[in-house]
Amino acid sequence: MHGAVAPDAPLVQVGKADVTAEDVLAVARGNARVEIGPDALAEMAGARARIDALAAEPRPVYGVSTGFGALAVRHISPELRAQLQRSLVRSHAAGMGPTVEREVVRALVFLRMKTLASGRTGVRPLVAETMAALLNAGITPAVREFGSLGCSGDLAPLSHCALVLMGEGTAYGPDGVEKDAAELLAAAGIEPVELLEKEGLALINGTDGMLGMLVMAIADLQRLFTTADITAAMSLEALLGTDRVLAPELHAPIRPHPGQAASAANMLAVLAGSGLTGHHQDDAPRVQDAYSIRCAPQVAGAGRDTVAHARTVAERELAASVDNPVVLPDGRVESNGNFHGAPVAYVLDFLAIAAADLGSISERRTDRLLDKARSHGLPAFLADDPGVDSGLMIAQYTQAALVSENKRLAVPASVDSIPSSAMQEDHVSMGWSAARKLRQSVTNLTRVLAVELVAASRALEIRAEGGSGPLAPATAAAIAAAREAGVGGPGRDRFLSPDLEAAAALVASGDLLHAVERVTGPLG
Repeated sequence: MHGAVAPDAPLVQVGKADVTAEDVLAVARGNARVEIGPDALAEMAGARARIDALAAEPRPVYGVSTGFGALAVRHISPELRAQLQRSLVRSHAAGMGPTVEREVVRALVFLRMKTLASGRTGVRPLVAETMAALLNAGITPAVREFGSLGCSGDLAPLSHCALVLMGEGTAYGPDGVEKDAAELLAAAGIEPVELLEKEGLALINGTDGMLGMLVMAIADLQRLFTTADITAAMSLEALLGTDRVLAPELHAPIRPHPGQAASAANMLAVLAGSGLTGHHQDDAPRVQDAYSIRCAPQVAGAGRDTVAHARTVAERELAASVDNPVVLPDGRVESNGNFHGAPVAYVLDFLAIAAADLGSISERRTDRLLDKARSHGLPAFLADDPGVDSGLMIAQYTQAALVSENKRLAVPASVDSIPSSAMQEDHVSMGWSAARKLRQSVTNLTRVLAVELVAASRALEIRAEGGSGPLAPATAAAIAAAREAGVGGPGRDRFLSPDLEAAAALVASGDLLHAVERVTGPLG
């Protein structure tokens, strides 16, 4: 979504108090307006006065009157300090590769602005106000894929943003076209910022990129884990499984993992009123359903609890003022290591593991629906005329390829520290890399669940056409939503890719979840 922010768009005011995940999503994805509150402007002015006083002293102060990183030993004379800040930003804007998504950059700029507004960084209010103007004008700095090691902050990505504040580099305008930053700022009536002592460093020394991607991934995964409860319930129903394993007394009272209990409750709600469940002892008796059916709440629930932990970490980081050095409330300016991204990097990796496993169990349910030997009476590959028609055979291939890639993406980035800056920065978090691969994992998981939706919907319609019994109202609503979105039902083979893409869009938008919740009420 390109374009300048509309004058009547929702407003997010950034003050001294913490911003929320909802604020980040509103700015990054919802094009909300941004402004700096008066309390934050006053706090910033007070901290800047302290930096100005230190800049006037003869003794060197890191980040104010010295070089940076391994070059911090040099005391920089006053006449060179503006050049020092410009040189820092220009040299650190060294990213390579394709540009990252607009929503990621908007989150990056907003979160850095949030930290500046805390008054702990010592920059002038003008700097944060210019960042707000950039967001409101719909100007998005061109940030490259590679350049952050997740320590000393997301240095290269943030430097590309700081470069645009200076009127240099390139950015995307409201029309989505990449142009010189100076041209875009002039068109929006924004004056480039001449950086003073400490300001260049403060603009680039944060975990904002990885944090923004974490906040968005959490929002996406919360929706996807609930969607997985829906598709798992549909597969259970289509396979004539038993819903007795979902009974509340089998979960929280005897194994008190909250995510597990929530997933079981969701599946039970989706299956309410089904005439297909509970027939596992009929024609082909089964003592128990397969793990991919019976253990669906345990696997999805563990993922839900992982998301909850990640949300706690994100909330703590949203409350942080990450910079080095920082201006403390008593006026001291102290160096620190808070820019290290380990807390965020770990949970980004944890979420990639949870996403990979959720996709893996979804694919196993899909495969079971397509296998005549294990589907309890469904046609091979859910084909109209097996042998002449291939049905959903290759849809499962596609799903398996996505699952396989997510397993590779689950390999943690945060254990792969690589030293930099002449061994001054000798242990880094790789949190940006963890975030980048998690975004791909989330996209892949969306498609995996879409394939299960297509298969389970077709299987349930085949059951209904065969007179096996009434479908649960909620699963019927899911099928209706899929058909309305352009996902075809049973029948002769046709060009299948558009059906799968339509199902993926239905899952990604949340429309599938909303259709089911109109029957069940809010799912946990």
